[in-house]
Amino acid sequence: MSKPLAKVFYNSHATADVYALIQAAAGDDFNLVFLDKDDDEERCRKIADCDAVICAATPLRKHHLDAGTRLQVVHHQGVGWQDTTDWTEIRLRGLPLALTPEGTTIGVAEHTVLLMLAAARRIAFADSELRQGRWHINALRADSRELYGKTVGYIGMGRIAQAVAERLAAFGCVGVYHDPAIGLPEKCAAALGLRRGSFEEVLAAADVLTIHVPLTDLTRGLLDASAIARLKHGAIVVNTARGSIVDDRALAKALASGHLLAAGLDVFEDEPPAKDHPLLALPNVVLTPHISAGTQDAMRQKMTALFDNLRRFFTSGELANQVDFP
Repeated sequence: MSKPLAKVFYNSHATADVYALIQAAAGDDFNLVFLDKDDDEERCRKIADCDAVICAATPLRKHHLDAGTRLQVVHHQGVGWQDTTDWTEIRLRGLPLALTPEGTTIGVAEHTVLLMLAAARRIAFADSELRQGRWHINALRADSRELYGKTVGYIGMGRIAQAVAERLAAFGCVGVYHDPAIGLPEKCAAALGLRRGSFEEVLAAADVLTIHVPLTDLTRGLLDASAIARLKHGAIVVNTARGSIVDDRALAKALASGHLLAAGLDVFEDEPPAKDHPLLALPNVVLTPHISAGTQDAMRQKMTALFDNLRRFFTSGELANQVDFP
């Protein structure tokens, strides 16, 4: 008699075509459980008899883990586990937590460059105005910027930041980065036009500041009102990491006052942001709903790697990319 298939719960609500992508990657090796709607009662009911849970943007919290009494493993769809899992509860239960580094880098790097270009050229504002019959052929010339020759400041220099730097080298950008944990080899840094500096040096040098660190106790509120004030007049801020690294309201004030030229944001302190959030009313901000890694290409790559890891776990007990809890 064959062994029953491991039952795997997908913690986020998605569309039918996204579920189809996940099912295709899983093949016939797992019994997948999806949500019919974004409802916590249904979430707790369906996780109850599952062996594994996949979590992503929708946080996995204590009451979900309380309901999931049969869980053997938690697998994150991406890498940002610090704020999307109740990892202290996962640790207390003795459950392993695995990450999926595959499939994130290119999508986030491309989206970061997209936001830089869109913010520098006021694309969202120009598009909205044109659709309402206003033709700003000359009005934006004084505010639009090019990336060529600009200094990009990087907070963090992991896989994604390095991929951004590779792409921006083709735009003729140079850069300075701050990362206490990662220092690029000299030849690599030279090829990308990068030098390492302190946090203060990055703030002072950046024409464009881009953030590529996880949300931790050390990085929460890192770009606060004081740090924003130390940025160059006319700088651009781009965030595709985590919203709580930046003080949203301090950023909005700096944009409204003209201290900062523009911002491109894929993440926010509260997601989704409140309808009356000041950032939403500003013409010099480009906003996207936490979709930088949300491409079909990335999803296929993520899910292929994730289910390969789960197959290995349920077959041999081995699990790659496991989190070493603090």
